[in-house]
Amino acid sequence: MLAVERRNLILEELQKNKKVIVSDLARDFEVSEETIRRDLDRLDKDGLAIKSYGGAVINENASIDMPFNVRKKNNIPGKQKIAELVSTLIDDGDHIILDPSTTAVFIAKALKDKSRLTVITNSIEVIIELSDVSDWNVISSGGRVKEGYLALVGPHAVDGLGQYNVEKAIISCKGIDINKGVTDGNEQFSEAKQTMIKSAQQTILAVDHSKFDNLAFSKICDIQNLDTVVTDEKPSDKWLDIFDSMGIKCVYPQ
Repeated sequence: MLAVERRNLILEELQKNKKVIVSDLARDFEVSEETIRRDLDRLDKDGLAIKSYGGAVINENASIDMPFNVRKKNNIPGKQKIAELVSTLIDDGDHIILDPSTTAVFIAKALKDKSRLTVITNSIEVIIELSDVSDWNVISSGGRVKEGYLALVGPHAVDGLGQYNVEKAIISCKGIDINKGVTDGNEQFSEAKQTMIKSAQQTILAVDHSKFDNLAFSKICDIQNLDTVVTDEKPSDKWLDIFDSMGIKCVYPQ
């Protein structure tokens, strides 16, 4: 097993249990404890974990992004619920923008029974997911590949996204806060999502329940820039009142 594969599996364990023990990992992976300590050193250096005596705990800073392949396995039932609800908001023949979030991949899968969609995206994973759909128009934003994210970023990606006018932009985020708005962990992603919002008649925020009352590094937009919020659990009465006062539709499993 490559070291990067082992570290990703350690990250999955951290996301599941919030902590790991060196001796347990060494036994499970059949490597020395020193090898595991080096793995944890790397994860600590990358800001993904915090070393502790005999192991490590997950870094729960909302501005820290796990690798795409790790995030994709997190809260799969919630993402599937969100994807199913988003699919009810998309009509045959719509032009939509999808961001490079892991939730967007589940949404792309859920939309496959639709006809004649045009999808613009800076997500490599979404492009791959939709590569076998025959009657759709799937358009890449172009741009530079961001390592570990399966996303296209940079000026060319932003320019590419801004070339189109669509009915709906579907974005995700790292946090949504009453005062600070919708935020993400990386300014390159925030800039691209701002362009997506400007290019769309409607903005749909697809976000799981854990993102409410979280604050990440880079602002995407104010809450009032949203038209619809789709989430996997019923939000608190506080949030429902906020959405209602701003005329934002909130969709969640009934």
